[in-house]
Amino acid sequence: MFKHILVPTDGSKLASESAQAAVRLAAALGARVTAFFAAPPPTPIIFKSLRPVGYATPREHEKMTQKAADSYLGAVEKAAAAAGVPCERLTVTNDYPADAIVAAAKKRRCDLIFMASHGRRGFHDSRLGSETQKVLSDSPIPVLVYRTR
Repeated sequence: MFKHILVPTDGSKLASESAQAAVRLAAALGARVTAFFAAPPPTPIIFKSLRPVGYATPREHEKMTQKAADSYLGAVEKAAAAAGVPCERLTVTNDYPADAIVAAAKKRRCDLIFMASHGRRGFHDSRLGSETQKVLSDSPIPVLVYRTR
């Protein structure tokens, strides 16, 4: 059925749980996964929880992005290796994560996008996160939305 699954993550708890479930699905289907992270573009102001907390040079931003990508995507790679699922990783810089997710899925010829219902900015009620909603609206590729309680 599905042979190549794009697994976007932002490092949030739900995204990590979703990635683990995506790897289990890939193992059951004999599919491969591409772990994906859309990093924000460089800005001199560093934000944490949507609040400015400091300043960074472009080189410092690059190091922070690489560290985050290594952590987020490394977790998916580790789970995939344990399950015997082929995994590659992809990090892009983009202001619009949903657009980057859809573009990556198309470019990599994925046949499924498996993503969490909410990310770092998500709500914990019945509504979907804004990035998930945008991917559902814009993707010509099937999207499986993973939700836990």
